[in-house]
Amino acid sequence: MGRKTRMISDRPTLADVAQEAGVSAITVSRTIRSPEIVSERARRKVEAAIERLGYTPDPAASALASRTTSTIGLLVPSLTNNVFADVLRGVYEGVESTRFFVQIGNYRYSALHEEGLIRNFLSQKPAGLIVSSTDQTPEGRRLLETAPCPVVQIMDLRDGAVDMSVGFDQVAAVRKAAQHLLDCGYRRPGFLSARMDPRAQRRLNGFRDFAAANGVLGEDRIITTPQPSSVGMGGHLLEQLFSQAPDTDAVLCNNDDLAVGALMEAKRRHVAVPEQLGICSYNDIEMSRHMVPALTAVATPRREIGQRAIEMLLAEIAERGSVRDRHLDLGSELMIRESTRRA
Repeated sequence: MGRKTRMISDRPTLADVAQEAGVSAITVSRTIRSPEIVSERARRKVEAAIERLGYTPDPAASALASRTTSTIGLLVPSLTNNVFADVLRGVYEGVESTRFFVQIGNYRYSALHEEGLIRNFLSQKPAGLIVSSTDQTPEGRRLLETAPCPVVQIMDLRDGAVDMSVGFDQVAAVRKAAQHLLDCGYRRPGFLSARMDPRAQRRLNGFRDFAAANGVLGEDRIITTPQPSSVGMGGHLLEQLFSQAPDTDAVLCNNDDLAVGALMEAKRRHVAVPEQLGICSYNDIEMSRHMVPALTAVATPRREIGQRAIEMLLAEIAERGSVRDRHLDLGSELMIRESTRRA
């Protein structure tokens, strides 16, 4: 115990840095928190003193002093899904030149787990939160609505965002893809989806409504599973689809993994793509563009969503109410490639 006490007491303090740099303690604090308001000469002196002493700010003390930390919380449903990897890249690119750092929480597609993470993050007094969902539990939503920091909800654009949002219309994107299949001459389209989280359900409902309105809906051509998405699962779902509806001539997949798996299964069955089966993917990760044939896909602006979300958050942290357009629709684009081009 004595050794631990000695180690703590030997830790350099903010006052030590001030004395070493020959400036006031408030100048040191400002250099750490808001370096842009400190003169270059003073900032260099403080930074040099920090490096010499090996000083690191105490985050708990900083929180008590300023009521927030320099942490930005980012809640995502997956760390292995390439979709959210692109979002993270956009966020990190936007924050790297600032005084803030990002702490990630993975709620693994569980609204209850997300609720717990929101509560945990808010207890740490973050400067702001970015949340990859608009489908919180009632308590999770209440926590966001009463959060003392700015909140940006990303990916979906729906009515009722608690503060700010940036994303695109999932249903409009699905309808665009389904219309393309009809324009190509396909008349018996199917839909493949896995995991069936709320976002996947919205895409499915968008497809179902569009197909019904255009007289091409076949419930036996809609194949879903609560299991996680994967390339292997895409092949399995297409196999199930053909067993139920062998006349299916096109398929819209809820994501790229499923589309790649469906393409591989079609090749295994010697089903010609796009002549006998059109395949359309969703999200358009790099893999989709390099398949043979290359996959037509709905391209979603994942990296830009991350970039714009952190821009909005930083602006609100600097001055609450400064963001006028609080709900950004970045849209989506249909990338038409060989998997739906009929001869």
